[in-house]
Amino acid sequence: MRIAEREVERRLEQFKSIAKQAGVKLTHQRLEIFRAVASSADHPTAEAVYKAVRAAMPTVSLDTVYRTLWLLMDLGLLTTLGPRQDSVRFDANLEQHHHYLCVRCGMVRDFDSAELNELPIPDPVNRFGQVVSAHVEVRGVCTKCARDLAETQIAEIPDP
Repeated sequence: MRIAEREVERRLEQFKSIAKQAGVKLTHQRLEIFRAVASSADHPTAEAVYKAVRAAMPTVSLDTVYRTLWLLMDLGLLTTLGPRQDSVRFDANLEQHHHYLCVRCGMVRDFDSAELNELPIPDPVNRFGQVVSAHVEVRGVCTKCARDLAETQIAEIPDP
């Protein structure tokens, strides 16, 4: 499924503006990688983006695609679905619960919430198919990563 070209162009202009503000170089590879994601409604994997971009740019590497996707996420231009580590996570806790996920290191922690357990499934979801279960995934930056980021930022401040 593809996104309307006008929306893809709007997303590209937003990318260019944010990259310029952040001092990020707009390379041809970065533009094409972003375009591959921006034009797809399928939430492509890094491997799918790699295949799409490689068709037009045979020299692009999978590593470049991954690094660019994480850069785009860090710039706030993309979001991810599932854990940051790009791997299936398994959970033996079969009781109803929810997850906190660190978007930097991939740390996952369980939490319980009676309020979230009672959230109704919106009607439009039923058009996709039968709902078997639902849980909430809360994303954030864990305490350790937040501390590490703060220390890195302090270390990068030049001495007067």
